[in-house]
Amino acid sequence: MTIAPGSTIGILGGGQLGRMMAVAAAQLGYHVIGYAPTGDNVAAELCSDFFENGWGDKAALAAFASKCDVVTWEFENVPPSAVEMIPPHMLRPDPRALGIAQDRLREKRFIEDLGGKPAPYAAVDSDSDLRMAVERIGAPGILKTSRDGYDGKGQWRIASVRDMESVRFPGKPCVYEGLVNFEAEFSVILVRGAEGDIRFWDSTENVHEAGMLATSTLPTCDAVAEQISAARELAGKVADALKYVGVLTLEFFATSEGPVFNEMAPRVHNSGHWTIEGAATSQFENHIRAICGLPLGSAATRFERIEMRNIVGVDALSAHAILGEDGEAHLHLYGKKEAREGRKMGHVTRVSRAGT
Repeated sequence: MTIAPGSTIGILGGGQLGRMMAVAAAQLGYHVIGYAPTGDNVAAELCSDFFENGWGDKAALAAFASKCDVVTWEFENVPPSAVEMIPPHMLRPDPRALGIAQDRLREKRFIEDLGGKPAPYAAVDSDSDLRMAVERIGAPGILKTSRDGYDGKGQWRIASVRDMESVRFPGKPCVYEGLVNFEAEFSVILVRGAEGDIRFWDSTENVHEAGMLATSTLPTCDAVAEQISAARELAGKVADALKYVGVLTLEFFATSEGPVFNEMAPRVHNSGHWTIEGAATSQFENHIRAICGLPLGSAATRFERIEMRNIVGVDALSAHAILGEDGEAHLHLYGKKEAREGRKMGHVTRVSRAGT
């Protein structure tokens, strides 16, 4: 099914990913409307209409869907009950991907069934489960809520078996993960069309600080470069198993035993922001192309060296100084009203060719 230019794309969620998708959609001739609970919905500025209603507002969701020709999402924590209010034939990707990504335990088992290797883990539903998990898997490790955690939220590090006594089961299903001894972190970002064609962007080496992505760079270290092929093979299996349509991201650890799966994001991804300037077709444009049934664009990299760096918290207040740098730097500020510690306010992508 091809969605003709002039049609309306609905986006569930109002953050910066939706904002950048709306830019790409407008360039291809589409109207965009959004839906999210009341808040600092920076995507609303670029939408022709925006519904600020709760995820449980069935009437508002029905009204939103009635104005759309296709519906996608910009983050993976949209409640399943809200997604179920959208007619299934309008949703791209298939919402099964959300159901898997929203539950860390289900996600890890899904990956194992496809031949992938996650970090050692155990389900935790009580304090006694936590003790047994730490004793079996060992420490250090991280206790994570099975649902809703991202950017380091809903996570508790356990540095040693002795530290286990200072962490209490939070009263909701969790997963305990043993820490992986890795050389680097990287992501595989692909786009899959409705007919099953897949394009991969080059994988970046990612550095996290306080549980949040700080930088994504190309080229990667040798440890990452040697494991991209195996990681892509798994990512392709995931996309095909879900009959996925759109951009899909899998994050990995590069280890001495090969790529270890970390987590899946069924959406455009922070580590792919560099593709706006650095690739022939950005992740945002190719996501729109895919969900609208258009031919996919090339994912080829255009520069020898690329660094995407997140702008976090009060750093955004002086970010315009980046514009005076020598070299080629592309600044993206998201229009968020309040700059606070740990909040992504924008990003900068620096690109260069060999010898510059």
